[in-house]
Amino acid sequence: MTLIEASLAARLHAHAPYSHFMVGAALEDVDGRVHTGCNVENATYGLSVCAERVAILKAISEGARKFVRIAIAADTASLTPPCGACRQILWEFCGDIEIILTNLHGATETLRLSGLYPRAFDASYL
Repeated sequence: MTLIEASLAARLHAHAPYSHFMVGAALEDVDGRVHTGCNVENATYGLSVCAERVAILKAISEGARKFVRIAIAADTASLTPPCGACRQILWEFCGDIEIILTNLHGATETLRLSGLYPRAFDASYL
């Protein structure tokens, strides 16, 4: 299964009863393992967690520490980039990784996180 296919499959597990906006993410670590995540909504919205953060937190909890790329899948005509909170978490744990955006129509775009998140805040400022 490719990283894009893994992100599309993860999307199907999303818990999105309020927005009906289902997102899947597949994060590849340096050892080639794939860690998936889907968005999980909560009635209070603020406690909802995005697919990208679920994938990263699962990977960290499983011992992974270095990552190569992430694929993010959503059912939108325009490819959906990570939100600001996810960009910060991605930068903190993954650095300037490759991001692959995809949708259900087969469109894809590949870019670096630094292109989405210039002048990111990290531990170097502390």
